[in-house]
Amino acid sequence: MRIAQVLLRYDAPGGVETMVRELTRVLVARGETVRIYASDLYDEGRWVRRKDPSTEVDGVPVERFPVYRRLIPGLTLPLLPGLMDRLRQDAPDLIHAHSHRYGHVIQAAAVAESQEVPLVVSTHYHPADRAEPPLKRGLLRVQDHLFGMTAYRAAAALVVESAFEARQVSEFAPGSKIRVIPPGLDLGPWGRLPSPEAARKRTGLPSRYLLFSGRLARNKGLPFLLEAFSRVPPSRRVPLVLMGRDWGMGPALREEAQRRGLEKEVIFLGERPDPEDYRATFAGAEAFVLPSEYEAFGLVLLEAMAAGLPIVATRVGGVPEAVGDDALLVPYSDAEALASALASLLGDPRRRRDLSDRGRERVQAFRWERTGEAFQTLYRSL
Repeated sequence: MRIAQVLLRYDAPGGVETMVRELTRVLVARGETVRIYASDLYDEGRWVRRKDPSTEVDGVPVERFPVYRRLIPGLTLPLLPGLMDRLRQDAPDLIHAHSHRYGHVIQAAAVAESQEVPLVVSTHYHPADRAEPPLKRGLLRVQDHLFGMTAYRAAAALVVESAFEARQVSEFAPGSKIRVIPPGLDLGPWGRLPSPEAARKRTGLPSRYLLFSGRLARNKGLPFLLEAFSRVPPSRRVPLVLMGRDWGMGPALREEAQRRGLEKEVIFLGERPDPEDYRATFAGAEAFVLPSEYEAFGLVLLEAMAAGLPIVATRVGGVPEAVGDDALLVPYSDAEALASALASLLGDPRRRRDLSDRGRERVQAFRWERTGEAFQTLYRSL
């Protein structure tokens, strides 16, 4: 089967990008033919284009298209000029488009309908941020329903990562088309982590630290984390390491840390593109925290569990389905509850070991091979 995977960015940091790359790897190993269609962007947050875009990744061909800034950020759709003509020319047997409120999904749907080929859409749905003004939230909701009436009605299947996301999407899209397929993890490298001592020697980080990994973006709840971290009693606090690419929040977070007197206790590590450095940062940590406003699922939670890190996270989106009862969950924006959970965990080695063991066991059920098999079965049924 010739499968077109269509997304905004490829071979770049991000949950959608990781999912498509790993799914492609499994599909190719299972005998399918895959071609990637993406823009020339590397970083959507800062609108950084690739200087020398690759035409092949992991032996899979990648078609790159120019993309232009939205006239109204967050509202108007980025389109990929040339995408539709190329899809028609290549004539895949099935088109799989990724993300919600993006022009390439509408473009993929138009081609699929005109060529009479099945369209699968993975929504990776994210509701409007709470910080958005009411008018913008209302306009984004209108977009949700427009997608439900156009691209999602043309789709043969809509794939979500959790039952929570299914409920969200079913408010504006045909519920009968929704399929839940959780993401996975390549557990092999996570089973060969260095010892905590060796990991800290590699990274140069302190002997004890609390880890956050993700984009330094507004929806990740980082100001809320700094407020909670400042409330943890000094006797319980360990340095907080923020690992990830800056999506515009870096300067404000540094100012916030300084204002709260935490500048010596918060380490801005930046992005770690080398996979071994990235995993070593997990291996040397004492616990993991994810204070997001919303997560469709949270791939990084699987990584933390695979590294044996006890987790404190917000009870939002698909997070409870990812971690089950094997993490400490608190309401978003409740700084006192987050501070209490962090202090409790950091001061209780036995509890950390218990959550670590339970997380390692739980993550065994999340493998990219299972995810790929589920998608292949869906594709062939269509």
